[in-house]
Amino acid sequence: MITREFIERVPKTDLHLHLDGSIRLGTLIELASQYAVDLPATTESGLREKVFKDQYESLKDYLKGFAYTVPVLQSEVALHRVSYELAQDCQAEGNRYIEVRFAPQLHMHRHLSAENVLKAVNRGLNDAKQEFNRRPEVVSGEEPPFEYGIIVCAMRKFMAGFSEHFGDLWRVHRHSDPERIYSMASLELVRAAVHIRDHCDVPIVGFDLAGEEAGYPAQNHAEAYAYAHKHFMQKTVHAGEAYGPESIFQAITDLHADRIGHAYFLYRDDMIDDDEIEDPESYTRALVEYIADRRITLEICLTSNMQTIPALKSIKDHTLTRMLTQRLSTTFCTDNRTVSNTTITDEILKATDALELSPAELRNTIIYGFKRSFFPEAYSKKRAYVRQIIDYYDKIEKEFEISDE
Repeated sequence: MITREFIERVPKTDLHLHLDGSIRLGTLIELASQYAVDLPATTESGLREKVFKDQYESLKDYLKGFAYTVPVLQSEVALHRVSYELAQDCQAEGNRYIEVRFAPQLHMHRHLSAENVLKAVNRGLNDAKQEFNRRPEVVSGEEPPFEYGIIVCAMRKFMAGFSEHFGDLWRVHRHSDPERIYSMASLELVRAAVHIRDHCDVPIVGFDLAGEEAGYPAQNHAEAYAYAHKHFMQKTVHAGEAYGPESIFQAITDLHADRIGHAYFLYRDDMIDDDEIEDPESYTRALVEYIADRRITLEICLTSNMQTIPALKSIKDHTLTRMLTQRLSTTFCTDNRTVSNTTITDEILKATDALELSPAELRNTIIYGFKRSFFPEAYSKKRAYVRQIIDYYDKIEKEFEISDE
């Protein structure tokens, strides 16, 4: 029987994990007081009632919490603390590999450069890593170590009020089309990310595109993704979260995506509005087959989807069911631990309970997270690490007398 204790014990990943959506509420309250950020409540229960709820009306409602988390993350000290605590929280429930993503440009200003921002986040994550990996059971090789990577997010769209950095961009390029400004911002970000990765010893493992899909196509960021592609940076894209199969197709074809964030609407051929697509059903079927054949991994965020898609009433109705049936490469993710009030253990439990996953299906999905991660070191080291993870997983299965055959 698959229990919470078993899931907590087995090694897990979280490949779609937003830093600014995963801050401890106690820390948010402290930092808000320190940096004079007004909150709608000054207790954790009050914030849960007014902002970080169990259910939201829409994606727009879901995103309101970031209006409070981002403003408190405007210093190296705050970024270090939140990153350190996030790694600790993940370690506490058995996560052995995480990829923390965020948009550095939301935290940049005249006194905080992209390099400062990314170095601060890396210091926090690395401090937690070093502490964890000094444990006797890790040093002895009895248990696998904790590892991490950082994913930088570009924004499909932004306004001047999003951050001081974005405000400067709008002011300097006031005569440019918005699409061109979005493109310039993402290109500058990926250039900075590649430089910092190569010269500052920061494990930046991937490039991401986040934000509203409808009306803000991936093509606006093709130049940035081409730069990432040519500089051997792996690529993921938020797509199919609030838009149909076309968005996922654009992410793969225009942006060379190695993974897709969410992909909930992958099968919704009725959402296709491109007049040049004569047969939406065949188009969608071909897209699914392509994703399956190329092992393009889908970062599944069950709770987040339940909270932002009103029509989704039950996890049993989530498209993960079809994805598993068609043997697509999927992995469980939290999206935002605080905003969604979830953990990776909760996500897996919800899937096993609602979808009645077999031990083999559960094992495969969890291991996919390690295999399809953007691991920051050489492929040979990744293979050795995944082998260690599999051996440890098998050991825990035997301890709980669970067979995946």
